[in-house]
Amino acid sequence: MVRLLRGIPWKSIRVKLVLGLLGVTLPLIVLLIYNNAYSVNVIHNQVANSNKNLVSVYMKQIDDQLSEAERHMMGLLMSEYNLLTMGEPSTDDDDYIMAKSSVSRRLASDLIVYPYIDGFFAYSIPRSDMVEAFRYDLTYRELTAVRQALSKRVHELADKPGRINTEWTALRIDGHYYLLRMFGSGTIYMGALIKAESMLKPLNVMQAGDAGATLIVGGSGAILSSTRELKGEGLDFTRGFDQYYLSGEEEDYLVVGESSMKGDFSLAAVVPDKLILENLPYLAKATLIVIVIALFMLPLGLWFLRKVLLLPLQKMTKAMRRIGEGNFQMKIEESPVPDEFLLVNRTFNQMISQIEELKINVYEEQLSKQRAELKHLQLQINPHFFMNSLNIIYNLIQVKQYSLTQEMTMCLVQYFRYMLRSNQPLVQLKDELSHAQNFLRIQQLRFPYQLKCDIRMPDYLGDTPIPPLLLQTFIENTIKHAVRTGETITLTIEASLDELAEVPMTVISVRDTGQGFTGESLVAIRDGKPPADEKGEHIGLWNARERLRLQFGDRAWMNCYNDEPHGAVVEVGIPMRA
Repeated sequence: MVRLLRGIPWKSIRVKLVLGLLGVTLPLIVLLIYNNAYSVNVIHNQVANSNKNLVSVYMKQIDDQLSEAERHMMGLLMSEYNLLTMGEPSTDDDDYIMAKSSVSRRLASDLIVYPYIDGFFAYSIPRSDMVEAFRYDLTYRELTAVRQALSKRVHELADKPGRINTEWTALRIDGHYYLLRMFGSGTIYMGALIKAESMLKPLNVMQAGDAGATLIVGGSGAILSSTRELKGEGLDFTRGFDQYYLSGEEEDYLVVGESSMKGDFSLAAVVPDKLILENLPYLAKATLIVIVIALFMLPLGLWFLRKVLLLPLQKMTKAMRRIGEGNFQMKIEESPVPDEFLLVNRTFNQMISQIEELKINVYEEQLSKQRAELKHLQLQINPHFFMNSLNIIYNLIQVKQYSLTQEMTMCLVQYFRYMLRSNQPLVQLKDELSHAQNFLRIQQLRFPYQLKCDIRMPDYLGDTPIPPLLLQTFIENTIKHAVRTGETITLTIEASLDELAEVPMTVISVRDTGQGFTGESLVAIRDGKPPADEKGEHIGLWNARERLRLQFGDRAWMNCYNDEPHGAVVEVGIPMRA
């Protein structure tokens, strides 16, 4: 990932333009999304606060009513004579029946005073008998189930006084949840029942919609009663009701509630989110449309930017890169582009054409200069030979060696005939070797018994093109610096094929058995400077190197070194094809 990011040309115009477009468009899209979310959140707050206030008010009313019922039951348990009589173990049957009858009438009349209580009951521990009064008629099965559940609850509390019912708790009886509160004095217990579903009737006025509901929720989050079945909605009421939240399988319900101060239960309301936002359709739709348009316009804008600006810039950059690599044939094609780019493209093409023409002119001037320099270098070779040839002829005539004089004369004829052809840039290797052999014969006449030569060349290398008089230069260098009086020098000229080179190369070596190059001369030759030692300048070697460079460039090479045990070696590598 880091390598990919580093490979992006961050300073290029196209990257900056794309980043600029994204930097303008994306914040606007984010702002629209935030604005829509903020509007939805504001409406959620308003609806939640409204329902929270209503639920809190009704929860307070319920708590107040439960407190009144608790005070009433406590007063009866402490002051009602007939209730106390039912708890006395010594009460005879007649008195017990009269007290029970009186308590039943009192409980029935209390239901009128406390309309929010669904039932009162009193239970005598000594008699294991209960008297009850309910606001509505119960079937025999329901009545039996209620009596059994209450009796069981009373005996649990009587056996374990520490578990006395200190608050209103939920009790499931025959498939229905009730809120139960009991007071006891050891032998007599009194309590009140409120059916959970009856507590929800006053809340039918809440605007929960057809899909919403009001609920009584237990302390563990279980639904005790609800105005609508909500089992399949995936609602979670275990998060408490300190603040509103969204719940459901798709979080499509707003949940608000209030916990009771009198028991482990809460009053809650769930409102469908679509009902809350039914007054916000136009804003939501408008925001959605704007976002969709923006998302659609973003790639469209990038495509337009690419077509109008980035592609012309890419073509210009590609053309400049190719020209930087030396390809001056590259031109920017004419295409439908803005006027500014059209002007730049035409000016660029004209500039490249002018540069190409200028390059051709400069190249032609360089060729002319190289030809003149080449001729000049070739002419520098001639003075060495003329002086030596005249001395040889003079000496032969003086000693009356007429046959050798004739041979020398014929050698000179062949030499001058070859010299007339030396104005050509290249000659064949076989012709150059023939001339070198003729030149060596002239030198042997000059230094009898002091110079031997050995020339070896395969026939298939004879057509190799080389600069004229190249070998003569090396031979003259050997004669000037290696031949000494009283010593015999062997000069070997050998041509071979370099099989390891990338292109076919002919390697020509000229070696002698003299003293070899001095260290200063080798350093100067390798540095490309005209070498010099105590015997004079080696201008011929420098000329040979320059002629090879001017004729073949980097494709040819020349190397000078000393042979073992002694002797100078000059090696030249020349392409077999010019």
